[in-house]
Amino acid sequence: MITGAGTGAGTGMGTGGKTGGGTGGKTGGSTGASGAARRAAGALFGRRARLRWVHLVLGGALLMPYWMLSAVLLGSLDQRNGPVRQLLLHFAALGLSLPMAAVTALVPIVRALEGATARALCTPARPDEVVTGPARSWAARWRTAAWYVLHVLFGGVVSGMTLAGTPFAVVLLLAPTGLAELVRFWEDRGFPGWLPGPLTGLALLTLIVCTSAGLGALLARWAPVLLGPTPDERVAAAERRATVLAQRNRLARELHDSVGHALSAVGIQASAAARVLRTDPDFAAEALAAIEETARGAVAELDAVLGLLREEDGTEAGPAGPTLAGLDDLLRQLARTGVEVDAVLAPGLDRLPAAFSREAYRIVQEGLTNVLRHAGPAPARLRVGPVGGRLEIELTNPLGPHRPSRPGGGRGLRGIGERAAALHGGCEAGRADDGTTWRLAVWLPLGGER
Repeated sequence: MITGAGTGAGTGMGTGGKTGGGTGGKTGGSTGASGAARRAAGALFGRRARLRWVHLVLGGALLMPYWMLSAVLLGSLDQRNGPVRQLLLHFAALGLSLPMAAVTALVPIVRALEGATARALCTPARPDEVVTGPARSWAARWRTAAWYVLHVLFGGVVSGMTLAGTPFAVVLLLAPTGLAELVRFWEDRGFPGWLPGPLTGLALLTLIVCTSAGLGALLARWAPVLLGPTPDERVAAAERRATVLAQRNRLARELHDSVGHALSAVGIQASAAARVLRTDPDFAAEALAAIEETARGAVAELDAVLGLLREEDGTEAGPAGPTLAGLDDLLRQLARTGVEVDAVLAPGLDRLPAAFSREAYRIVQEGLTNVLRHAGPAPARLRVGPVGGRLEIELTNPLGPHRPSRPGGGRGLRGIGERAAALHGGCEAGRADDGTTWRLAVWLPLGGER
């Protein structure tokens, strides 16, 4: 009993395992083969292959004027030439037409036309790398000439095979027994009389399709190389991108420092006015008047910032907004919010260059705004003045209960660092040595340029 059961179980399991494994292997293999067949069919007959064939045929059409002129010059159209000589003259005309095509491709607009056509029909892997503008340097022109020669050469080959080989292959496929006249035709022209049947017709069609797909894929791979931006154009694009990013950062800093400061002051003043509206109407009225003044100043600064967006002549607008000469107004505005600043301002700050003074003012403004936001109505000490050929700004205040402990701060401190770096200066921000004070120190070379 035990032996029989063991034998039966072993036999059943072994048979099942072999059957299952064999079936799974065959299924996986057939699936892989069918997938490879679909990919091959797509590469030869898919939409991308058809578009590339159209692109190559267009290249063959572009080749015809050059080839006809070369054929006339070489006399290859003269029917008195023998078939072998006439064929050699046709190839010579093709070789002569390529330099003509290269010369005409040096015209700058050819790059734009070929780039747009390659994007639409050649379908390169990186279409964004193909330039659709005219050539602006000789390096771009020579690259365009190389691409144009390849386009018309490959296009001429595919067009010739399509126009001449396809009808001949169809005749071989559809009329394998009625080829006597074709045999005599080729024999009269010195070619062997042996002509194959349908298999050769099928092989000829396959050759035409594979040649078209292969040359189309080769052009698609070379399109970003020959029609893409030159090294000089890449550098110019990187510089334009850097300029745009610098302008965006500049606008972000202006909006953050000017409008952000005004909104912080308005919020604190409005909160204070709401708390004492009934108990101290005079203070509430003063706070509302301060809100009105702050809002008007913010609108004026916002107009100055938005004016930067309307620079249509490509040049940077002159300095807009307050300078260090307006620090007294800023300190008076902060005093209305409860922030008392013990300021030590060196004489002659109003004689500093306007652009330099404006950036320094924004740094002081952002530092005081941080005091207002994070420390509340706490006393602060501010020192601004030249020391050893550079302007030094130092701001200290007691740490408030909501002072952020993260290193490096947020956008405000980052904007201060960017402004200081633009003037070839530097900054430091963090807890002072006593652990109870926040210190912001900025130094700006007085002779520094943007």
